[in-house]
Amino acid sequence: MNQDQKIILVVDDEPLNLTIICDYLESADAGYRWETAEDGAAAWEMLEQAPHRYAAILLDRMMPRMDGMDVLSRINHHPLLKEIPVIMQTARASKEDIEEGIKAGAYYYLTKPFREEVLVSIVRTAVNDQLRYLNIRRALDSNRFTLGLLQSCRFQFRSLNEARDLSNLLAQACPDPETVITGLNELMINAVEHGNLGIGHEEKGRLNETGNWEKEVNRRLGLPEMRNKQVEVTFERRDGEIHVHITDQGEGFDWTPYLEISVERGSDNHGRGIALARLISFSRLKYLGKGNRVLAVISDPASAQSEE
Repeated sequence: MNQDQKIILVVDDEPLNLTIICDYLESADAGYRWETAEDGAAAWEMLEQAPHRYAAILLDRMMPRMDGMDVLSRINHHPLLKEIPVIMQTARASKEDIEEGIKAGAYYYLTKPFREEVLVSIVRTAVNDQLRYLNIRRALDSNRFTLGLLQSCRFQFRSLNEARDLSNLLAQACPDPETVITGLNELMINAVEHGNLGIGHEEKGRLNETGNWEKEVNRRLGLPEMRNKQVEVTFERRDGEIHVHITDQGEGFDWTPYLEISVERGSDNHGRGIALARLISFSRLKYLGKGNRVLAVISDPASAQSEE
């Protein structure tokens, strides 16, 4: 896919919904182009014919012939299409529905009816996130075997680039790097932006809407009072598990609302990273103390067998 094209596939069986969504994308003036499909079967045919074409998919959940969940399942079993971010648009927005969609691979949600600015913000976030994840996944390389021998280590870092590099490195020491790297990257970036730099939930939402999030993070990293703030990461392999502790130097936060999928935040342009990491990347995820330290646990069957 040529990401510069920013072609969005919009799938909905209601012609009025298609018109509204396309009008919103056009008014965003963000360089998006779009193509439409009137149901899941038509969408799947388009995706199969051109798997490199689309930057994101806006997918209605309930449709005739082939519903959104069926399309999503096929996407996630396709070696090329599974890299495309899927934004599920639906009136079914209970916690269970959203969690089901996330486990199936729809990491972004639009709850009907939605506002123009919400749709544009979610699309922008999905496209930008996917570029970031593609870059870090492509960096997973032939060091996997050697890093699989790693037993314990300790690191410190402070910037977004260092967080991405370290999450890449440690993921390669895990049994399923492509799954683990997403969660490690989310937690390490959270430790920088929310922990050390104090960027709160509402402020990040505004920064994402304007496309200034990374610029603001880098500005704060350059402030004199921030230059000595570090995030510490420890890695330990034990008892058939890998334990990764991530500790920032922030004041902590109330993590409890973010461990589960929130209906209220279902259509936010961020704020799902912790729940996504817990559901997808780790066996267990636990925040400790005041919330500036998190333990991520990854199952490691090979090490358990070697200890027997």
